[in-house]
Amino acid sequence: MWSICKKEFRQFFSSLTGLVAIIIFLLLNGLFLFVFPDSSILDYGYASLDKFFELAPWILLFLVPAVTMRSWSDEFKAGTYEILRTRPLTRTQLVAGKYLGAFFIVALALIPTVIYVFSVQALAVDNGIDAGGTLGSYIGLFLLAAVFTAIGTWCSSQTANPVVAFLLSAFFCFILYTGFDALSKLPLLQNGADYFMEMIGINFHYKSISRGVVDSRDIIYFASIILFFLFITNRKTALR
Repeated sequence: MWSICKKEFRQFFSSLTGLVAIIIFLLLNGLFLFVFPDSSILDYGYASLDKFFELAPWILLFLVPAVTMRSWSDEFKAGTYEILRTRPLTRTQLVAGKYLGAFFIVALALIPTVIYVFSVQALAVDNGIDAGGTLGSYIGLFLLAAVFTAIGTWCSSQTANPVVAFLLSAFFCFILYTGFDALSKLPLLQNGADYFMEMIGINFHYKSISRGVVDSRDIIYFASIILFFLFITNRKTALR
């Protein structure tokens, strides 16, 4: 499993594409956080990374599909999936290895954003940032990235075309992240069902953890979504 994970990791950085994707992710976050007037924390007058944690998921909607789109589709397109199956690994280990390889790449893109915490703390005049809320938000962001990665690897297993895999991944991540929030606002669901509809969506649980309280129900939700998409990825690759 770890050999597949390392292969995915090395393959992503074998060209400039991987490095450029991460640089663009960090650059966009930096621009939104410090430069663009509508979202710059410098215009707020108080130390907070709330804007970063609001914007980062939307940028992840494009970064994660870019990371995962070739995960399985390239294997199918090049005909190397049959060779991959000859390795002394179970199908579950292959799926887990590819998933972990992609997730570590996304995590590598998120780790440098910790510098924003120190930057905002240095700019703070009084008490600085809320450490508990920031830690909870980062846990939520990594869990969100893990879910998006699971969705992306599943989408990549559906097609031999990486571009189609990218579009499918961006679409499903968007729908699961914010689609249920939109549905919960329908007048038809304003009798109490709106809350339960909102709970199905990823954004509800992401915002819950971002408040600084790590609830076991949110952890179970994220773990369930990840395992579900890895399971159906496993089933899909079995049919190849």
